[in-house]
Amino acid sequence: MQIEVLKSKIHRVKITGADLNYIGSITIDEDLMDAANMIQGEKVAIVNINNGERLETYVIKGERGSGEINMNGPAARKVQAGDIIIIISYALMDFEKAKSFKPTIIFPNEETNQLN
Repeated sequence: MQIEVLKSKIHRVKITGADLNYIGSITIDEDLMDAANMIQGEKVAIVNINNGERLETYVIKGERGSGEINMNGPAARKVQAGDIIIIISYALMDFEKAKSFKPTIIFPNEETNQLN
């Protein structure tokens, strides 16, 4: 049996921009992607702490070290610059493996979106 479990989480980062006219996705500083074990194109869930919105999209690389967290496309209507969000990815895995799997969870500085 396969189940879906938490794979990675970027806990509490600040939205730096929202671009309604972009094709879609969330742009994440590549340093944060690496630290959270996320890759370009990976499906993620976004939880907005400020307004309770939840949505799904995919990751694109932002400039390394920039602290960039931009929501793009129609999802840009669900956030505002300055909102605090949580970015979550999940993985399918064997039930027995899932029992011992340890997700990658990072806690960047939510003012700068930089790793501490």
